[in-house]
Amino acid sequence: MSAATPALRTADDGPERRWRWAVTDCWTIVRRELTHLVRQPSLIAWQLGFPIVSVLLFVYVFGSAMEVGGGTDYKDFAMPGMFAMTMAFGFMNTAMSVAIDKDRGVIDRFRSMPMAPSAVVTGRGVSDVLHAALDLAVLAGIALVIGWRPAGGLPGALAAFSLLLLLRFALIWVGVWLGLKVKNQEAAGNLFAVAFPFGMVSSVFTPPSLMPDWLGAIAMWNPVSSTAGAVRDLFGQPMAASGGSWVESHALLMAVVWPLAIAAAFLPLAVRRFQRLSR
Repeated sequence: MSAATPALRTADDGPERRWRWAVTDCWTIVRRELTHLVRQPSLIAWQLGFPIVSVLLFVYVFGSAMEVGGGTDYKDFAMPGMFAMTMAFGFMNTAMSVAIDKDRGVIDRFRSMPMAPSAVVTGRGVSDVLHAALDLAVLAGIALVIGWRPAGGLPGALAAFSLLLLLRFALIWVGVWLGLKVKNQEAAGNLFAVAFPFGMVSSVFTPPSLMPDWLGAIAMWNPVSSTAGAVRDLFGQPMAASGGSWVESHALLMAVVWPLAIAAAFLPLAVRRFQRLSR
């Protein structure tokens, strides 16, 4: 009885065969990341810690004193913003994971293997989107427990969560590029100084129209604000105190344009940076 001979990769593999290997190698990387997540569930608690504490702090501690206009309940205003902020801050986790793998020589080991050059980057992207979906599910469960309810129906809610994942997908490539760019994982930890204003100077906690003019203009054009505004509309909880600016009036459009522009800029940068390692 003869055993089946495994398929080997050669330089003469055609485009279809190379594509199949790329998908297979990508899935191998995804399985590796998901295995780490299953074996270290504390990572989920750590990554969700900040948004959960923010929910409790702003909804229950500061919520009674927060006024966003139009008689809107602050909980209904804040929760969609919390979803957007969680997706925005996720690029720090990507950058840290990539920096750790680079420091430990894992990426160099992958590059020495007969695997598709794109697999490490694409595998990271797919696994981080799956991780982000889990983060959103947990955060949505917490929101339901504290009394938040989407009023836009199931189709609107699904569209809102799709936009949130689109933002996270775009920012993954920022995280991959930064993780490959920084010298070590300690430097990656300092990226919080970049992520904090990116997430906070937005419409997450308060409408830009209630901010000083110069700060409100920055917040209005923040990609996080566009996603937050779009998902509020889709959840049936539109922002009451809107300044009527073009970018706020077209939040749904910009919630698609911003992530596509970010991905178009940073995906090639991440791939190029990965290809230039150790050169």
